Amino acid sequence: MSDFIAALGLVLVIEGLVYGGMPRLARKLAEQVLEMPDSALRTAGISAMVLGVALVWLVRG
Repeated sequence: MSDFIAALGLVLVIEGLVYGGMPRLARKLAEQVLEMPDSALRTAGISAMVLGVALVWLVRG
């Protein structure tokens, strides 16, 4: 459970870096996401999940 909380903390740090450090980029990325089709967002999300599971598996294994 502590690994999960640490992972959530890292996600918040990365999100904070984008929004706090580069707000214009964050706004531009948000606009681009609104224009993307659902299939592209779904593919990107599933790919990110698979990559994340693979990384955790490699590191923890």
